[in-house]
This record gives sequence, structure tokens and C-alpha cells, in this order.
Amino acid sequence: MTPGVGSEGRDRHTQLLRGVLDICMLALLDREPAHGYELVRRLNAAGLDAVGYGTVYPLLTRMRRLGLVADVVEESPTGPPRKVYALTRDGRQQLATWKRQWWTFTDTINATITDAGSAASTTGR
Repeated sequence: MTPGVGSEGRDRHTQLLRGVLDICMLALLDREPAHGYELVRRLNAAGLDAVGYGTVYPLLTRMRRLGLVADVVEESPTGPPRKVYALTRDGRQQLATWKRQWWTFTDTINATITDAGSAASTTGR
């Protein structure tokens, strides 16, 4: 279930996800190369159940064009050959940069909303 109330909560969730999906995909590929289907499964297992194939494959294509991931066609034991994606050196560097940005950003947001909650409770709101 998507957090939030009604369509406004789903819209917020979608906006937040759109802003972090690339870093999540790079992090998953940093752990282990995968094909698109497997990436969708991993994202869903991580709780990002709103992510589907129509989102993942275009993002993989964009990241490949940017040189962040490379693909290799591998034989499949159960069907046609498939592309397996792995991080490039540039992809690992970009992931490290985005992680630092993410930690700084979330620390700032957490401090802001924690301080805002403390201020509201001390003023009786």
C-alpha cells in the first residue's frame, strides 16, 4: 500500500520515488548485475512496489547512454537471451557522489522536520 492519504499521498510518493529511483537502481546493480526483470523484482522486494517494467527499462537505457551502466547479452536457461546490466566505473563514481548528496540532503530534511516538530510541540500546536 502506498503511504499517504488518497491520491495526494500517492502523488507525493510518486514524486519522491521519481527523484531517487536512479540511485536505488545503481545501488542494486552495485551489489550484483541484473537484467531488467530482476531489477523490478528487487525494487518491489525493497518496498518500491510502484515500480514496473515501463519505468525500469527506459531508465536503464538512459543510464546506459550516460555511461553509468553497461549491458551484456547472456543466454537464459529458460528463454531467449537477455541483457544483464552492470555498473561501469563512471556508474560507481556517480553512485558514490549521489550517496553523499543523499546523506547530506536527508540529514537536512530530518533535522528540519524534527526541529519543526519540536518547535510545534513547545508552542502548543
